[in-house]
Amino acid sequence: MHSLLKFARILAGHFSNYQQAQHNPKDFARINIYFRPLPFKIFGKPSLYSEQSYDHDPWNPYRQGMHNLKQEGDIFIVENFGYQQQHRIAGAGRHPDLLNKIQPEQIEARCGCAMHFREVKEGYYEGSVEPGKKCLVPRDGKLTYLVSEVELSSQSWNSRDRGYDLETDIQCWGSEHGLLRFQRIKELNDCINEDWMKQENGVTR
Repeated sequence: MHSLLKFARILAGHFSNYQQAQHNPKDFARINIYFRPLPFKIFGKPSLYSEQSYDHDPWNPYRQGMHNLKQEGDIFIVENFGYQQQHRIAGAGRHPDLLNKIQPEQIEARCGCAMHFREVKEGYYEGSVEPGKKCLVPRDGKLTYLVSEVELSSQSWNSRDRGYDLETDIQCWGSEHGLLRFQRIKELNDCINEDWMKQENGVTR
């Protein structure tokens, strides 16, 4: 199996931190993460939609993104894009038909915010935001840069996001209780195969 295809199949899924939230509800809210394949008409290449929401409020996700996948050497790159009318596709993690409402002209690149993953052992990947302190996040009236760490496997997604002051490098926000630990609830990779990787602009090469 092509290494990028294997990575895409592992990335696509529904993840939940249900067990972590049950064991420590004071420090961890229950969250769902979805990575779903996007219709080819959106980018004309293999891509995914991602959504993160609190379990009690699935129609109001706190993070949404679209992602092109590519490989450079041993690095798997998950490019990051936003959408001007995110509310129109909110809930697409659970209801993928909403993805058909996406209008490509409303997609915006999130410069400096690509995630870089490496396979550190069979089927286990570690990822972080691309280097350079360029993924900027406004918080409390000032810009911070994002530091994001991810551990991904066929069974789990563990992550931690933190924001740092651009001038002092002092942490301003982020997890105070360690990694968020998610278990895979469902695979969402039925259409991710060799043909999926070969298609471009809706045509199999």
